[in-house]
Amino acid sequence: MARTTLSMHHIARIEGHGNVHVSIEDGKVRDVQMNIVEPARLFESMVVGRPYDKISYIASRICGICSSSHVVTDLLAIEDAFGVEVSDRTRMLRELLVYGSYLQNHASHLFVFAAPDFAGEESLFPLAVTEPELFKGGLAIKALGNELCTKVGGRSIHPITAVVGGFTHEMSSSEYIEMADKLRDMRPFAENVVDVFAAFPVPDIATKGDFLALHEKGHYAVVSGRPCFVKDGFEFDRAQYRDYIEEYQVAHSAAYFSRRRDTQETFAASALARVNASWNELTREARLAAAKAGLRPPSLNPYSNNVAQAVELVDVCVRCEAMLRELAEGEGSSKPVEFQPKAGRGVGMTEAPRGTLVHDVEFDEAGLVVHANIITPTVHNLSDTEHNIFQVAELLANQGADEAVIRLEVEKLVRAYDPCLSCSVH
Repeated sequence: MARTTLSMHHIARIEGHGNVHVSIEDGKVRDVQMNIVEPARLFESMVVGRPYDKISYIASRICGICSSSHVVTDLLAIEDAFGVEVSDRTRMLRELLVYGSYLQNHASHLFVFAAPDFAGEESLFPLAVTEPELFKGGLAIKALGNELCTKVGGRSIHPITAVVGGFTHEMSSSEYIEMADKLRDMRPFAENVVDVFAAFPVPDIATKGDFLALHEKGHYAVVSGRPCFVKDGFEFDRAQYRDYIEEYQVAHSAAYFSRRRDTQETFAASALARVNASWNELTREARLAAAKAGLRPPSLNPYSNNVAQAVELVDVCVRCEAMLRELAEGEGSSKPVEFQPKAGRGVGMTEAPRGTLVHDVEFDEAGLVVHANIITPTVHNLSDTEHNIFQVAELLANQGADEAVIRLEVEKLVRAYDPCLSCSVH
């Protein structure tokens, strides 16, 4: 009886630290464990007792890439608790802030973390010689995301201009036009990126899990809409997320895992989940790029999250160019609206670059935090990752693949989920 345990310690080119163990016996996978070894972050404890107008700055420190999403999600939770209604201009600026982090994150993931796998390299740097245009273009998209976040949020990370009820500062009309032109000029490269990643060979697997994403008819939902399980189209209210999303602990991980409470299914929250949920709401240019690359809903191969992120780069270029030109006309106001803090609970949800992000915050009558819960996209994805590692490892074992091939494909799959293991612990 042949027994093999493949242990991949501190998987490279992902955010944070984690191990994967795959046990194979007589060509059958017996067990898969995602072993998250990050220590507790305690951000929820840090905000307890703090005033409402300070907690978004604390929450943004959870992640250097998704800091804009944490700020916006916190603000949505606060406004939900206090009954604050913001202007359309404020909503648009918040979308731009989140989309800036999409450019930052997707460029980092695709070019720094994922591309070396398919180029047979151990890091990004050899691509500067072998694929100079891809190398330079990837860095340029990352830089453009940094600039967009800085122009809208005041900083490239940990934004400071987005506050409860609005924004404290906006760029000038000419700056809006300048940013719009830069996004317009970046679109052809983004379209090429879709083709590049679609051409990379990946194992032919289809997840048995579900997908979770925000959904809003007629709009590609990133800071609005209702959470939706894609497989059966079931939507639910944000405030009732605990009735449908179940967090649970496993002995082999410091991070929480999550699953769909009613069916006990795993699910993925990701760019692929958003494309599956909101295909009709993508811009025409993004749909065309996706269809040309063979990415159409339902797309069930988890490796395709790489292609879905590339499709979102196209979508961001088109969508944000239009928003920037509209904002340049100066209609409406983003100045913070007046409100009074009060006791209550608020839930904010956004689509962070890596997937659906949840902030649940309760306040006392003075606006001080009495309880908080934050669920990051990687928490949603860990169980689904385990299940699909099982699937790809068994597929390759049955094909007689050697250990090196199985290890590489498992690592590719983990990276395809774009995990942030540091953010997955509470």
